[in-house]
Order: sequence, then structure tokens, then C-alpha cells
Amino acid sequence: MAAQCLGAICGVALVKGFQSGFYGCYGGGANEVSAGYSTGTGLAAEIIDTFVLVYTVFSATDPKRNARDSHVLVLAPLPIGFAVFMVHLATIPVTGTGINPARSLGAAVVYNNNKAWSDQWIFWVGPFIGAAIAALYHQIVLRASARGYGSFRTNA
Repeated sequence: MAAQCLGAICGVALVKGFQSGFYGCYGGGANEVSAGYSTGTGLAAEIIDTFVLVYTVFSATDPKRNARDSHVLVLAPLPIGFAVFMVHLATIPVTGTGINPARSLGAAVVYNNNKAWSDQWIFWVGPFIGAAIAALYHQIVLRASARGYGSFRTNA
């Protein structure tokens, strides 16, 4: 996590150095809750976005799928990329779509704006909650049959 945060800071600093005009014009790429939306709405958007992305990654790369689905692993980047595309379409107007705390931190550190810092917690708490819910859902609901509990897919 530390390396990813440091890499995000360095990446945003490079963008600022090479494209300072666009950098300032677009707020340094820093995530913040847009005017007209509450912090609760922003937090909910980040939770849902991250849930959708992490759930898609788990589902597309699950090694314990049936043999009939074995070809899907080769196509895993397609649903993952589509999930990223869809969550961006849905929430760029609301929060700028963080879904990665390191990316949000890197932009906030280099841009160093009060609004970006006051909203920064949303881009850490939201993704951690969304990812945890996706992991629990995948393990408890979808992988339940592997532990003998049965699932919605079994006839027993």
C-alpha cells in the first residue's frame, strides 16, 4: 500500500510538471464530493463503486468455477474493464470516482486543496467498506456450496 501511495504521488507530480495548465484547470485530478451532493451520498457512491469492481474481479477470476466456465478466465479483463467503465460513468459527476485510495491520496497530496483534504476520508473508508462487503458476499453467498452450506445454485 505504501508503494502504491508513493507511486500515485510521484505520478501526479509528473503530470503537474508536464501539463501544469491542464492540471490546474481540472483541479489536479483530486477527488472531492461535488457541489449539490452530501458526504453521505459521496460515501455511498464510493462503497457501491468499489463493491461492483471488487465483486466483478472476484467473480471473473474465481478459480473454483465449474469446468464449463473454464474459458471465462481468459476473458476476465473484459468484465473487469467494463465494471470500471460503468462505475466511472455513474459517479464521476458525484465524487470523481475514487475506487482506489492511493490514487485519491496522490492527487490530494500534490494538489493540496482544503476541499480535497476534507473529503479524503470518503475515498479511504468507502473503498475499504465496499471491498469488505464484496469479499464477504463472495465467500458467504457465492462460495457457500464449497463449505457444505449449499447455495442458490444447488438443488439440495
